[in-house]
Parts: sequence; structure tokens; C-alpha cells
Amino acid sequence: MNLPPYQDFPIISDEKIRLRQIIASDLNDLLEISFYDAKQAKNVEQAIEIQAKIDKDYDDGNSIHWGIEAISSNKIVGTCGYYRGLNKGEGELGCVLLPQYRGQGFMTNAMQLAIDFGLKNIGLNRIWAVTSKQNNKAIKLLERLNFIKLTDLPDDEIEYELKN
Repeated sequence: MNLPPYQDFPIISDEKIRLRQIIASDLNDLLEISFYDAKQAKNVEQAIEIQAKIDKDYDDGNSIHWGIEAISSNKIVGTCGYYRGLNKGEGELGCVLLPQYRGQGFMTNAMQLAIDFGLKNIGLNRIWAVTSKQNNKAIKLLERLNFIKLTDLPDDEIEYELKN
């Protein structure tokens, strides 16, 4: 296993997106999708506090959280990362995209890059994701990426697991 933190924060990319470290100047653009433990930031100050918690989780080796940057515009369009379980060889993969960028393939690319990184670089044995039963687009994305439904969870959510 090759757990974070890394000497250099990993930047991974394909022809469409770059997954990179989130920096302070990104937070205003990400305010709408800044969450920690299902609590959303209401202002930039709270987004800064959330990002500090996310950064601490990374420094502690418990997570890795990238900003999704569109290569064509160099704009941050969302976030993606592993949020728990790394020390057990597992990773819960989660992603959020700003509404104006949905349906353009950004999330498919981000999830695939993160999956590849988790398997090849971290050495994860298991990757899972949780989504709402009503989030049909997320369900279709997970299934397209070879995740299978594991179980129904409380609060109207579903757990999926990647099957290689």
C-alpha cells in the first residue's frame, strides 16, 4: 500500500481533465459543492474550514481529494476523491460536479482516473461508492464504470462496489 500523503501531491490527467490539489483561489468557485460529513459550506469562510479538514485528512493518510480542472479552460468544475478506508486497503470514492458542467463527460473521466490511481498507486483492494436512490445519473455512471449494487442503506441511499 502506498498511502498519502505523498512527497508531491499527485496530479493525474487525460485529454479532457486534470485532477489536482485544491488551492485557496479555487474555493470561491467550489462553494456550491463544498461539503464535509454531509454539511455544506454556506460561505467562503466555511469552505476554507472544510478544505482545512480535507487537507488534514490527507496529511493523516486517510483521504485524497482532487479538484477536477477542465483542461480546455483551466477552470475547476468539481471535486473527486477517496474519503475513508485507505488504511484498510479500501476507498470510498466520491465526486461532485458543479451543475453547469454536468452531462459533459467530466465525471466519467474523473472517476476513471481516480479508480486507476486507487488501484495502481495506492494499492486498494476494494473501491465503493454511495449515492441516493433518486440520483439516476450517478447510478448509471457507477454501473458504466463496472460498479455493482451491494446493498440498500438507510436514508434512501445505495452502496455500490467496483468489480474488476
